[in-house]
This record gives sequence, structure tokens and C-alpha cells, in this order.
Amino acid sequence: MYYDTDAFTAANSGYRIAFHPGEHNHCPGCGQSHWTVGRMTAECAFCGTALPINNGGTFGAGLFHTSGKPDSLAA
Repeated sequence: MYYDTDAFTAANSGYRIAFHPGEHNHCPGCGQSHWTVGRMTAECAFCGTALPINNGGTFGAGLFHTSGKPDSLAA
């Protein structure tokens, strides 16, 4: 049995199709453009092909905002 010990590199993994919110997306399976959008994936309403959502960042409870100013605890 072969075990791959190389680390995963996204740059070398090739083209990955994804659903882009706010854009006109066509299904790679059937060509239609009606989607049922969830939190992590979007599913074609006609053939059921599921695609990961590519929104370009983190949202929700995992998002941290910084103002760029250091906090001064000792005044």
C-alpha cells in the first residue's frame, strides 16, 4: 500500500471549480444557473451538483477585526 508523505500544496493541485457569490454561476454538470446556497456549499437545483462556496475570506464568529492601533493597558 502506498502512503503519500508529501504535504498538500494548493498551488500544485490544479484548477478547482467553486461557486462565487454575487456572480452568475453555471453548473458544471448540467449548465443551469439555479442554486440552493448553504453556509459551506451551493447545490444545483436541477442536477444536485454541489460546489464549495468561494467567498474570499472568513465570516461570522471566526472573524477578528483590528483597528491597527496598539492597546495601551498601562496608562
